[in-house]
Amino acid sequence: MSEKLAKRRFGPLNAEVVTVGQGTWEIEASDRREAIKALQKGIALGMTHIDTAEMYGAGRSEEIVAEAIAGKRDEIFLVSKVLPSNASRKGTVAACEKSLKRLKTDRLDCYLLHWRGQYKLSDTIEAFEELKLAGKILSWGVSNFDEEDLDEALAIAGEGKIACNQVLYHLKERAIEHAVIPWCEKHSVAVVGYSPFGSRGGFPSASSAAGKVLQKIADEHSATPYQIALAFLTRHESTFTIPKAANPKHAADNAVGGHLKLTDEDLQRIDGAFPLGRRPSSLPMI
Repeated sequence: MSEKLAKRRFGPLNAEVVTVGQGTWEIEASDRREAIKALQKGIALGMTHIDTAEMYGAGRSEEIVAEAIAGKRDEIFLVSKVLPSNASRKGTVAACEKSLKRLKTDRLDCYLLHWRGQYKLSDTIEAFEELKLAGKILSWGVSNFDEEDLDEALAIAGEGKIACNQVLYHLKERAIEHAVIPWCEKHSVAVVGYSPFGSRGGFPSASSAAGKVLQKIADEHSATPYQIALAFLTRHESTFTIPKAANPKHAADNAVGGHLKLTDEDLQRIDGAFPLGRRPSSLPMI
């Protein structure tokens, strides 16, 4: 195993970002001290890509992140998101200012539209470009965008502007492999998978046929099924993942997923155990 987590270029940016980062959805529901320690442990192990949003805990997640990264801001690739209800031209700028204040920083490395809403996408993108020009964000992206949404964003912004698309991606939900990942790779857009272990209780059961395959591969790598899942989800040249950890041990466990190298045979076995399935009529999201 390598001592350093795998990194790759993040969309059109020159910066290289770790493939396994840290998510913070519902982290405010955990013990605050443990949550901060978990984020700090992850940072110490190289998981310097931290994702949050104004929606998470009505800003409390951003405040937890601020405490966790205090004194280490320059080491962090920091991402937050604007709610669709705030994503007008002026609203996006105002929301970003509030996020920056909660995060106690002067800039975001990437700022995302959380999902499509009532405001014109062109208004949100114009606000993103305004924020970028002001140095308050270094790049911008989208979240929960299907192929058609990405086409629209590209038509407005042009090539080389969309840094990433953050989407639902786990072993039981691989819909983005049909069109979203190919689209993003064609246009040099990073794909950041959220909820890599599925929704509550959604990780493959150890007693299921697919779970047994996962466990066998994990045993062969002296790893856990969760770590194998993270390695599988970041196998594409464009994919990143952001698991959440509410305590330091879980953060350390997640970091191992950024070291693992799966063989072609491993990938084939996982692919067989968790088949892609048909393309759904709409992009799954939570």
